[in-house]
Amino acid sequence: MTDADTVPLVAAALPEGDRSLLLVDDDRPFLLRLSRALEQRGFAVRTAESVAEGLAAIKAEAPAFAVVDMRLADGNGLDVIESLQRRRADARVVVLTGYGNIATAVTAVKLGAIDYLAKPADADEVIAALMRAPGEKAEPPENPMSADRVRWEHIQRVYELCERNVSETARRLSMHRRTLQRILAKRAPR
Repeated sequence: MTDADTVPLVAAALPEGDRSLLLVDDDRPFLLRLSRALEQRGFAVRTAESVAEGLAAIKAEAPAFAVVDMRLADGNGLDVIESLQRRRADARVVVLTGYGNIATAVTAVKLGAIDYLAKPADADEVIAALMRAPGEKAEPPENPMSADRVRWEHIQRVYELCERNVSETARRLSMHRRTLQRILAKRAPR
């Protein structure tokens, strides 16, 4: 299949001519960097740093595209996805998260997300996910996370869910408290 063969599929799957995009993330430097990159690629970007701001932006004008962080300071990005899908069924949503797991990925897709990307995702990955034709499979990553990084991400996720309580995190992970403290003190593996 050539690139020319895929163009009609992509065009049919996209909201006709509408390049409005809502970007919802509470990591301000990441939000600004991704926003600029998406604007340079032709999107009309609006940003929100919380669930409340995202819901208000959708109420004002439902965008054709959205990129939503799963975990936000005031709640869950799934609420934003659900609201957008109610207001605009043809909207294409990509979920970003630093704490991915299968259950949340399945829930996000059931609510209408078309893809689920792990942070840090760059603008090209986000656009590829937004523009992918229905049924088209994503390319496998060239540099996937190492097993050590996946383990570290899981430990960080549980630590955050336990409200940064080392003892509770160690108990839930069936790990000695001192071992966990040493892991938390180190930098993230590549």
